[in-house]
Amino acid sequence: METVYLIVLGLLLIAGLLSIWRAGIGPTRFDRILAVNTFTSKSILFISVYLFATGHPEYLDIALLYALVNYVTSLALVNYLNRNPVSAND
Repeated sequence: METVYLIVLGLLLIAGLLSIWRAGIGPTRFDRILAVNTFTSKSILFISVYLFATGHPEYLDIALLYALVNYVTSLALVNYLNRNPVSAND
């Protein structure tokens, strides 16, 4: 079973790195926002799988708190961008 956890953690790490790469090359702000949101979702999954792999699922609150911060940040950013519109090529 540990092999499965290692494979999943490796795949999540690769997916997270690809999300960061996408955030760097994204042509618009919205592409970058979506890539960072995807990265945080992969990070939450990584934390959750790691906690179960190490046998400490009682610390799952850390991942839930990180998800809550991600959600609130996304709402604040969307609210800010609605008040200050950007051009399509920005």
